[in-house]
Amino acid sequence: SYALRHGWLYGFVFVEELLAHKQFHSFSLEDVERVVVTDLELRAEALDDPDYPREAVHGSYMKHWPSIHSQGISRMNRTHIHLAPALPGDGRVISGMRQSCDRAVYIDVAKAISENGVLLTPGDAAGMLPPCYFYRAQRLKPSSCEIELH
Repeated sequence: SYALRHGWLYGFVFVEELLAHKQFHSFSLEDVERVVVTDLELRAEALDDPDYPREAVHGSYMKHWPSIHSQGISRMNRTHIHLAPALPGDGRVISGMRQSCDRAVYIDVAKAISENGVLLTPGDAAGMLPPCYFYRAQRLKPSSCEIELH
């Protein structure tokens, strides 16, 4: 139960990742389920379909890409860095990205999500969402193509 309570950095873990970890490869799904069911203090729960997307997208512009690529996304003078669950026009995007953006940076939500599952982040102490949380980037305009991250 330690891994489910304290051992995982982001407050949750996908069962596949837990069981693939060298420390837990000898355990089964049934072992994990038993820990969750018998946890009297309710510190762990199983979610069949998490209420958050696996990725989030931050829209920006080409002129900012060199800084974003090397330093991360800055909240600048805002309270939070805005993220969207998909690209504009997808239907799931209500806010979080301007239609005029010509760059998209995809964030690994499982790696970056806060404890309350919000898709707004204040960033780190410096107000940045570091590049270590990026898993892909895309040019959106004039035509779509992938951008090399590393």
